[in-house]
Amino acid sequence: MVNWLIREIKKEDNQAVAGLIRFVFDEMEIPKVETAYEDPYLDLMFEEYSKPKSTYFVVESDGEIVGCAGIAPLENGDPEICELQKMYFLPKTRGLGIGSQMMEKCLEQARVFGFKKCYIETMPFMLAAQKLYKKSGFEYLDAPLGCTGHNSCPVWMLKVL
Repeated sequence: MVNWLIREIKKEDNQAVAGLIRFVFDEMEIPKVETAYEDPYLDLMFEEYSKPKSTYFVVESDGEIVGCAGIAPLENGDPEICELQKMYFLPKTRGLGIGSQMMEKCLEQARVFGFKKCYIETMPFMLAAQKLYKKSGFEYLDAPLGCTGHNSCPVWMLKVL
């Protein structure tokens, strides 16, 4: 994949982003209960990430949305902690270094927003994602932070920005 770029989400991206996230959930057999799959705003990502101290990026390749990730304040948590949210990529984008670039873009924006730490929740079998998070400086936690409602995600990580 040669022609791709990371950009902020647009309203017209909502359907493609929701479809991509649902596709990855099905592909990886991620539980759909108490995970991002059930978030009521999954079809309204542009609107959700237009809130203060929030942003959402997409990876676009030849007019197709092939990846996505965002930053938002940690729900019911310390106001100095943000959460890296809904980071998903289609299979054809994986292993190309795009995830690392997306991660850096998100963390850079988190710093601009003034956050001091970044939190993430994931699934135990998502080993490639955890490898990226560790490479980016995230460390494992023994318990969750905040109250995201994603109780089916039992792996918690945190990075000092």
